[in-house]
Amino acid sequence: MKKQKTVVAGALGECVHVAGVTNFLRLAESAGWRTIFLGPSVPIDEVIRVAKREKADMVGVSYRLTPETGERLLGEFAEAASDLYEQGVRFAFGGTPPVVERVRKIGFFERSFDGSELIEAVIAYLKGQQASGQSEADFPQSTIERIKWKSPYPILRHHFGLPTMEETIAGIEKIADAQALDVISLGIDQDAQENFFHPERQDPRQKGAGGVPVRSAEDYRVLYQAGRRGNYPLLRTYSGTDDFIRLAEMYVDTINIAWCAIPLFWFNQMDGRGPWDLEGSIREHQSVMKWYGEHNIPVELNEPHHWGMRDSSDVVFVVSAYLSAYNARAFGVKDYIAQFMFNSPPGLSDAMDLAKMLAVMDMVEPLQNENFKVWKQTRIGLLSHPLDPDAARGHLAAATYLQMAIKPHIYHIVGHTEAHHAATADDIIEASRIARRAIENAMRGAPDMTADKAITKRRKELVKDANLLLEAISTLAGPEASDPFTDAANLTKAVTSGLMDAPQLRNNKFGRGKVRTSIVNGASVAVNSKGKPIKEQKRISDLT
Repeated sequence: MKKQKTVVAGALGECVHVAGVTNFLRLAESAGWRTIFLGPSVPIDEVIRVAKREKADMVGVSYRLTPETGERLLGEFAEAASDLYEQGVRFAFGGTPPVVERVRKIGFFERSFDGSELIEAVIAYLKGQQASGQSEADFPQSTIERIKWKSPYPILRHHFGLPTMEETIAGIEKIADAQALDVISLGIDQDAQENFFHPERQDPRQKGAGGVPVRSAEDYRVLYQAGRRGNYPLLRTYSGTDDFIRLAEMYVDTINIAWCAIPLFWFNQMDGRGPWDLEGSIREHQSVMKWYGEHNIPVELNEPHHWGMRDSSDVVFVVSAYLSAYNARAFGVKDYIAQFMFNSPPGLSDAMDLAKMLAVMDMVEPLQNENFKVWKQTRIGLLSHPLDPDAARGHLAAATYLQMAIKPHIYHIVGHTEAHHAATADDIIEASRIARRAIENAMRGAPDMTADKAITKRRKELVKDANLLLEAISTLAGPEASDPFTDAANLTKAVTSGLMDAPQLRNNKFGRGKVRTSIVNGASVAVNSKGKPIKEQKRISDLT
C-alpha cells in the first residue's frame, strides 16, 4: 500500500494570519495528504522539530506582514531547514504579493503562492502536476481526465458564440488566457445546427442568428486553435438537428469534441428546431448515442430541462431524466453526463428544486455498472436570471451554492447577462469568478441541505410517482417492442398519449398540452381545472 504523504504547515514568526494556511491544508487533504496544522506565530525551530518528528514530505509556511521583515525571517528559515531540504523535503510558501516577490528571490521554496492562483493550479501542484500553462500537456484534454484532475472541484463550462467568427476567435483567446473555463461550449447559429451540409437551405439573412456562423470544417479548426493557450480549455458544440453522424465525425476531427449533447424527445418538428418528426428524431438521437459510445466519447442528454422550461410537472421532469440515462446505457454510452438544470420552471423553491434533483439521482445512479458511469452536471435555469445585472449576479452566486449540495462533477455556468444579451468574453470571465467563489465557499463546508425533512419527503414522493408514470409508459408498448423504454414508437406514444406532457405543448402537432400545472408549496405539480393538486395516479387514469 502506498504511504500517505504528510504536509506540516503554519504561520511563521510573529505572523498570526492563518486563513491561507488552513485553506492550503484543506486542499492538501482533498488531494490525499495527511495534514498537520501548526497554528499562528510558530518559531522556526518548532516548524523544523515537528517536520522531523512527523517525517514530513512537505513543509508549508506563511508570512503576511512587512516584506522586509519577512525576507529576513524566511532567509533564516531557509538556512535552518537546509538539512531537511537536502533530504528531499519540499517547501512551499504563501503570503502577500510583496512578500512573495522577495521570497522568490531566495530560491529556497519550490512554490510560492500569493493568493491569485486558481484552485485547480494549487490542487495540481499538490497532486504532483505543474499546471504551469506552458503547454497543452499540463491540462488533460479529455472530459473524464479533466474531471479527475480537478477533483474534488467541478470543471467549469460556459456557452459562448458571437455573431461573427472574428469576435468569437478573439473571445476564445481571451477566455483561455484568463483560465476562466475548463470547457467552452461553442454556440453556433441555427443554420449551422440544421443546415451545415446544405448550403442551399441556408438563409444569408439569418447568418449569426443565435451564435457564431460556422460554415466549414476549417472554421471549426480555427476556433479550436484559438483555445490552444492559457489553460487549454476543451471544446464542444451542439450535436445538430440533421446529418447527425456526419457532424459527429467532423466535430471529432476538428475540435476534439469534449462530449456530445443531444435530447431524446426534442430538436425536431415538435419544438420547431429540426426537420424530423418525433419518432424519426428519437431513432436518430439513439443512433448518435450509439456512435459516440462506440468512440468512447461521453454523452449528455440535455432532455429534462426542455420539459421543465415548458412548465411540466416535477414528475415528468424526473421521468424524462430516467429515460435519458436508460437510453444512453442501452445504446452503448460508457460515460453519461446527467444534466441537472435547476430553476426549471423558474418559480420552484430552492428546497423543492433540490428535492427534484435528488429524486433524479435516486432514479439514475442505480443504472450504473462497470460499463456505464454517471457524471453529474448542474446549471442555472435559462429562464431564471433576472434582467437587472446586479440581481442576476446575486442569483448566479446563490444558485451555484445550492447546486453544490449534489456534488457535481461539471458546473455549467449560465452567466448573469443571459436575460439581456449573449455573453461576451468579459462577461464569462466575470461570471466564472462569481461562480468560483460560491463553489469555494460551499466546498469549505456547507450545511447538508439534502438532510432537510421537507426535502427528504418530497424526494421520496417524486420517486414513487415517477415509477407510476414509468409503469404507465411501459404498458403502452405493443408486443413488437422489445423494450418499452427504448422503443421509439412507444416513446412517441408516451408523448402523444399525454403521459409525457407539459402545458406549453397545447396545440402541438405531437404533444397533447392538456395537463395543467402550478407551483404549489414551491413544487411544480399537476392540478385540476380549479387549480387544486391532483395525484399522479389520477392524472394517469384520467388519460385512459
